[in-house]
Amino acid sequence: MKKKNVFIIAGIAFALGYLLKQTQNEKQRIKPEKALKSVKDRLEKQFNVSGSWIYMKAEPFRKNGFEYEAYHGGITKHTDGKYIPYEFYIDAYSGTVIDMFPQHKEQMNTAL
Repeated sequence: MKKKNVFIIAGIAFALGYLLKQTQNEKQRIKPEKALKSVKDRLEKQFNVSGSWIYMKAEPFRKNGFEYEAYHGGITKHTDGKYIPYEFYIDAYSGTVIDMFPQHKEQMNTAL
């Protein structure tokens, strides 16, 4: 086999490997710890966050007619001497917050 053919085959194999890796990376979930840190970092810019949690397993979640695989978590903000717990759902692939709401119904009027 000529050197030229070897280089062409190696180049094609490298390109295929690269494309397969990119495809695989796009389909991988982010780690739940990273998702939780993302939510905490965003909220800590506005509020004092005093606690947080997240389920380690993604679950199906439906919002506005769309299906997601999402992590379910919670965060507690401390404001005006009160601890207010919120729950959230975050897309397991993109890390986008899909929904966030107060944990208790009497706090539904409390804006984030």
